[in-house]
Amino acid sequence: MSPAVTLVLSDVDGTLVTSDKRLTPRTLRAVTQLREAGVHFAITSGRATLAMRHLVEPLGLTTPLGGFNGGQIVTPDWTILETTPIEAGLVSAIVERLSAHHLDAWVYRHDDWLVRDAGAPYVDHETRAGGYGPRVVARVDAQSDGVIKVVGVGDDPAAVDDARAQLAAEMPGVSASSSQPYYLDVTARGATKGHVVDYLAAHVGVRHRDVAVIGDMHNDLSMFARAGLAIAMGNGSPDVRRAANVVTRANDDDGFAYAIERFILNV
Repeated sequence: MSPAVTLVLSDVDGTLVTSDKRLTPRTLRAVTQLREAGVHFAITSGRATLAMRHLVEPLGLTTPLGGFNGGQIVTPDWTILETTPIEAGLVSAIVERLSAHHLDAWVYRHDDWLVRDAGAPYVDHETRAGGYGPRVVARVDAQSDGVIKVVGVGDDPAAVDDARAQLAAEMPGVSASSSQPYYLDVTARGATKGHVVDYLAAHVGVRHRDVAVIGDMHNDLSMFARAGLAIAMGNGSPDVRRAANVVTRANDDDGFAYAIERFILNV
């Protein structure tokens, strides 16, 4: 085992699970091997924290989970440790900018997922992935207090990238990053996966240089910048692969397990 790594923090979609959202036997075995080697294991995701609850038992999680890209941190029994909402006055402006780029807007307020059309693209996909459905409302930004994440959804990756660039240039109070080519996740500025690294390192009592992180998309770059070892998935976006220290196999080729075996445990 690498003597440096004492905490592994993994992204979920495109990393820990396969494209059809499964935990493979090899992945479960790798997490068990980490635990047996005395290495802490944690997960973080752009998903709502509620959408990760089914992973706690099979993974045997004991560390806090970072949902909403770091916008909320909870214990494995769902006690909320920290929530970082978007400033209420920014929510409508975010929705307007997303709409200007022809992106549908979803709003998350804790466990409440608000959409304008239940039949819109990717709503069913997200319902199946997260295990719970949305609430349909006339205006997703009608209640702007307590909003943890706004998602821009669309089939045009260029529109997603353009909206991300505009939000970065015009709204310094938020963080905007892509969790999928068709999702633009907007959270409060301090709510990033890099913050999850900071929180867990302090919680567990390890140094940042002893943390290994693994991910595949733009929203993982902030945790890459905070960890001692950054591992990109083989299916990861080009900017993520360039930013990583090492690259593993794709998620549908047991890339997570391979990374644990090869780069962490050296087995």
